[in-house]
Amino acid sequence: MIASLKGILEASASDSVVINVGGVGFHVFMPASTMLTIGGLGEEVRIFTHTYVREDAILLYGFSSDEDLKLFQLLIDVSGVGPKLALAMFSTMNAEQLVSAIAGGSEELLTAIPGVGKKLAGRLILELKDKLKSGWAGASVVPVGEDDEEVLAALLGLGYSAAEASRAVAALPYGKQATLEEKVKQALSYFGGK
Repeated sequence: MIASLKGILEASASDSVVINVGGVGFHVFMPASTMLTIGGLGEEVRIFTHTYVREDAILLYGFSSDEDLKLFQLLIDVSGVGPKLALAMFSTMNAEQLVSAIAGGSEELLTAIPGVGKKLAGRLILELKDKLKSGWAGASVVPVGEDDEEVLAALLGLGYSAAEASRAVAALPYGKQATLEEKVKQALSYFGGK
C-alpha cells in the first residue's frame, strides 16, 4: 500500500494530478479543495494517499492531511459510498463541515451533495455519527435542530452551497427563540456581514 507521496507536481487536471517521485509519475485523484492547497506545477508536494484496488485497476486518492485521509476511509466503508462519491463530498464541503453535518445529524446538508439522497444521508449519520462525535480532532460538532434544518433548506433553496449554508446556520445565536423567517434573515445577514 502507498501511504504517502513526496515529489514534484508534474500535471494537474480537474480531478487529479501527476506527482513525479524519483522518475515515476503517480496519477492521484483528489478533491478540489486539496488540489488548491498542495502547491503549483513544478513545486515539491507531499500528500497522504489511499490505495484503492479494484479488479481492473489500482487507483490512488490523495489528501493534504492525514485527518482528511482518515475521514475519506471512514466514508468509503459505508455501504453505497465509493471513492468518487467520497471525493464529491470533499469537493462540496471541507472535512470539518462534513464531520459536523454527519455528527450533527443534518440530512439536509448531506443531501445537498450531488449523489447523496435521503437514504444514503441517513446511513452516513447512523454508521458514522458516534465515531465522529467521539474523537474527531479539529471539528466542532454543531447539532442541527429541526428549526435549523428548515433554515438550511431555505438557504440551499436560495442557491447557497451546503458549506456556505452550514457556516451561516452555525453562526446563528443559540438559545434565542425566533421564527423561521427571523432565523433566515439572521442567516442572510451573516452573508451580508462578510
